[in-house]
Amino acid sequence: MSAERSNWAGNVTYGAARIHAPSSVEELQDLVARTERIRALGSRHSFSDVADTTGELVSVAGLPARIDVDAAARTVTVAAGLRYGDVAEELHRQGWALHNLGSLPHISVAGAVATATHGSGDGNGNLATAVAALHLVRADGELVTLRRGEPDFAGAVVALGALGVVAAVTLDVVPAFDVRQVVYDDLALDTVAERFDEIFAAAYSVSVFTDWAGTTRSWVKHRTGDGEWTPDPAWMGARLADAPRNPVPGMPAVNCTEQRGVPGPWYDRLPHFRLEFTPSSGEELQSEFLVPREHGVEAFGAISTLADRIAPVLQVCELRTAAADDLWLSSSYGRDVVGFHFTWKKDPDGVRPVLAEIERALAPYDARPHWGKLFTVAPEQVRERYPRLADFRRLRGEYDPDGRFGNVFLDRYVG
Repeated sequence: MSAERSNWAGNVTYGAARIHAPSSVEELQDLVARTERIRALGSRHSFSDVADTTGELVSVAGLPARIDVDAAARTVTVAAGLRYGDVAEELHRQGWALHNLGSLPHISVAGAVATATHGSGDGNGNLATAVAALHLVRADGELVTLRRGEPDFAGAVVALGALGVVAAVTLDVVPAFDVRQVVYDDLALDTVAERFDEIFAAAYSVSVFTDWAGTTRSWVKHRTGDGEWTPDPAWMGARLADAPRNPVPGMPAVNCTEQRGVPGPWYDRLPHFRLEFTPSSGEELQSEFLVPREHGVEAFGAISTLADRIAPVLQVCELRTAAADDLWLSSSYGRDVVGFHFTWKKDPDGVRPVLAEIERALAPYDARPHWGKLFTVAPEQVRERYPRLADFRRLRGEYDPDGRFGNVFLDRYVG
């Protein structure tokens, strides 16, 4: 299987006739205008077929690598195909930061925004909530700019590539800050259930990792400006890790960001993995389900009953939180959420039935699957969990009346 024709994990083979890589926005506009069916391709980190097409694919990674800070407006305009890690380092050099980052700094800005990808933190919206403007090539090749506050902007940000090809994104920035990251071993699952809200409210960003077979740890990330701070050697009954850890039990920590409370820049602590390392070889599959925060403990209990089924095909499960937003197709639209993220072994036949059991267990809690991960939830059930879907269909019809940016995934889940 050619890497050119597959996603990062190798579980999706693209059906596109060609993959284009324009080197200018003008070239991108011309390509879109003359191509009957086309989809944007990000950093290939989606495990679903959200990016696939029977037409042609276009990567915007070759567009000029602009990173233009507007200090007065507190924004930065970046080329859509840039990786978050590359943007973050330049922002920090100029004294600025993004409010949050995903666990991987290797993902592209436009791809993460389009699928509502997120990091963790009770007060942190997903990465798309930082978008102040989108610079988008429509089906007719016109480059348009959509700004926060304009009609339908909230429908255009998390759009799954359905409205056009994003050439650049304007993001909100904040003054640069430092973070201390500490890891705790042997966090009891009973404690997670009993002190759920307290655990996730304990720091700027908190993640709990478990293999559902006896190893549970917590990644706790404090902003250094949040006041006096000393690591608790026995936080929540867990013990302070005596060495760096990898979120996946048994894996080396060399490619992980600095831990043990050593302060460092936000971009080198909020992600779990360092930009200069490839976090893994792609030998994995991923799924995630986002549940309303008020149902988090119940959902956690429902998944716990499946631990014996999950553990044999799992690498690790991450629990994290995100704040509510108003983006129509965001998994946290209208509600604070808890995300249950599963990194599976690359065993599709073994994972598929377990995934279906998890989805059935979470169905009573209105769980929304992550658009870029694997899920088997029936399309009609996915659609009914997004109250603004009819509005999005109308918006899609206005921007792409001939379905130039459509694909099977959109037909299935958006209609």
